[in-house]
Amino acid sequence: MQKLGNVLLLCSFLIIMGCKKSYEEPVISLESYVLEEGFSLEVVASEPHLIAPVAIDFDDEGRIWVAEMPGYMNDMRGTDETKPVGSIKILEDLDEDGKVDHSKIFLDSLVMPRALAHVYGGLLYAEPPNLWFVEIQDDQPVNKVLVDSLYAAEGNPEHQPNGLLLNIDNWIYSAKSNFRYRRKNGVWEKEPTTFRGQWGISKDNFGRLYYNDNSRQLLGDHILPNLLIRNKNFTPAKGVGQMLTKDQRVYPLHATTVNRGYAKGVLNQDSILVNATAACSPLVYRGGMFPEKYAENAFVCIPEGNLIKRNILSFTGDSTIAIQAYEGKEFLASTDEGFRPVNLNNGPDGNMFIVDMHRGMIGHHAYLSPYLKEKVKVNRLDTLTNFGRILKVRKTGTTPKLKVDFRALGNQELLNLLSHENGWMRDKAQQRLILQDAKEIIDDLKTIVLESDETIAKIHALYVLEGLTALDFDFLAEVSKSDNLDLTAHAIVLLERFISKDNTDKADGLFKELINRKDAQTDLYLLSTLGSWLAVDQQKFLSTMVKVLNRHQRKPIFREAALSGLQGNEVFVKESLAALSYYDDGVFTEQISKVIAQKEAGIENSIYSRKFLVEDNRTRGAKLYYEICASCHGLNGNGIEGLAPPLMNSEHVADAQRLGLIILHGLEGPITVKGEKYDLNLAMPGLIRNDEITDEDIAGIIAYVTNAFSDEPKWLKTEEVSKFRMAKPKSGAEYTEEELLNYSDK
Repeated sequence: MQKLGNVLLLCSFLIIMGCKKSYEEPVISLESYVLEEGFSLEVVASEPHLIAPVAIDFDDEGRIWVAEMPGYMNDMRGTDETKPVGSIKILEDLDEDGKVDHSKIFLDSLVMPRALAHVYGGLLYAEPPNLWFVEIQDDQPVNKVLVDSLYAAEGNPEHQPNGLLLNIDNWIYSAKSNFRYRRKNGVWEKEPTTFRGQWGISKDNFGRLYYNDNSRQLLGDHILPNLLIRNKNFTPAKGVGQMLTKDQRVYPLHATTVNRGYAKGVLNQDSILVNATAACSPLVYRGGMFPEKYAENAFVCIPEGNLIKRNILSFTGDSTIAIQAYEGKEFLASTDEGFRPVNLNNGPDGNMFIVDMHRGMIGHHAYLSPYLKEKVKVNRLDTLTNFGRILKVRKTGTTPKLKVDFRALGNQELLNLLSHENGWMRDKAQQRLILQDAKEIIDDLKTIVLESDETIAKIHALYVLEGLTALDFDFLAEVSKSDNLDLTAHAIVLLERFISKDNTDKADGLFKELINRKDAQTDLYLLSTLGSWLAVDQQKFLSTMVKVLNRHQRKPIFREAALSGLQGNEVFVKESLAALSYYDDGVFTEQISKVIAQKEAGIENSIYSRKFLVEDNRTRGAKLYYEICASCHGLNGNGIEGLAPPLMNSEHVADAQRLGLIILHGLEGPITVKGEKYDLNLAMPGLIRNDEITDEDIAGIIAYVTNAFSDEPKWLKTEEVSKFRMAKPKSGAEYTEEELLNYSDK
């Protein structure tokens, strides 16, 4: 009977398993990955559900949405770059085992989509040159709106805006951009902001922004956004865009294939990368699931070294300092050369998600050096395409939090989430309360701001009130007096919206009370606003400004904060300071004089004159080379027999001036390249006769050719190109080699 029972049980199991839906979950080995002890690494999604992911975001249900860029660097020329093969997909875990088993396309036929963000109940996404917003209905896009037709110039994604980070101040910020965006009462707003970084952007709990560029692994602002740029005739240099650590050292596990590996100091004697050369996408961890010492650590992607770096942040009130967490090792590293972390995200479950493009070539073709091209031929990295991964790092022994569907939460439930340990949950609750126009809980929000023991909940609640247009001077003045210094700083910033004659006396008394705290952070934010209050009463607020300035004379960021707020009161402040015997900061006085002179000359901070980011010259030059030059000199610059000599490692390419003369005016007769004489009985025509080719175009071709076909990239300024247009050869037609060798621009 027992045997019969076992048989029946087995049959029942097989019947059940036969009826169960099958989900495709590829098995990916992570044996070559070394992660810090105490953490686990998991594959959340992989091909075939996604290919070449570059950015992800999570919707209100906690599902992953991914922007894919499969057209990027499928070969050494980047031939699919302009094809509409990109997409935005929704990834789902239908059997709820933590791994993606289903995917569906939300938007397809996109050209190089590079950023996405779930905001205002819809999806904001970037497809150069446009920034779009679409509402979502049954997982389909509806009511598409063009937010900005000049978000990014078309071209190299390495140097185009990306990120789309909704900060605690209710503004959306991008890397590689000097504009920020928000939607207020259904209308999209766009205004200048500090130009930040290259690829990827993050924030801390306070609202400061973090970014980086290729060779500097962590940059950031010491102060909240836009407080140092309000004076159009002043450009800050010390408070924003600062290198938070001078330590760029990286510790890969294996010999590294990088673009400038031939240059001195790039690789060590074992061909291992020494310092970062392609750092991107910092993430300030705010998930609440890692041990306390990891809270607000800054993790950084180093895709060229197949690793992720960890930095420990500390905050002084007027600056942020970063130090690497380890020496001689990394938080995560792999010997898998396909591991290309290009974005990091805090997730709904409190863990850290890694977007792994998993591609052999991540450097744009316009920038590839001959050295790298040769290396790629050997290790065949250019054949590593059609892959993509999303990985998750979690603390070993922790269990995933229950999923929360924000669409089903009422205002009181959202209110409770403002104090959640996970920053992603807090952010989403703040956004939903504003989206739902939760005016009936305004009193509850004010109670949190004034009475909660949770600092971060206070700040989130404060900006929900800001989003609901429910703030006033008296409430913010009360908030400013809080013992919580972070909350005080934000309240001071928001008080500026209520500058008026009627509030002058109350503001004066409040500021005098606040400076008695003798706190650096409070002083910094007071200085950032006092100049603006001078507009309604110069004499009343000047003494407070001078007192704070005297307290911090040797700190440039305090001068910048004061200068930013002046906005029209520069002459008054300069003359007033000159008359004070107890004020002697000559540096600040000189800076005011410079601002006055720049105002008179009409010179502004470039963020106010730049309308959009233009395509970088090497990318433009690469396109023109392929269109004009490659048919004779070859796609790889090796020349074509009977048509043109090689450019690769040519001595004529190494000289930017000589190359400019050849491109402009052409070349006649025999020429010697690397000791070999080429007498093709052909004359290369110059581009000077083409009215559509500009000086910028010529400079771009030079930048690309010297980068792609020599080991020393060089540039000519457009004004130099313009000068060379007038440098006519003797014949009036093309230059000869003898003329080029004897040419002097003196």
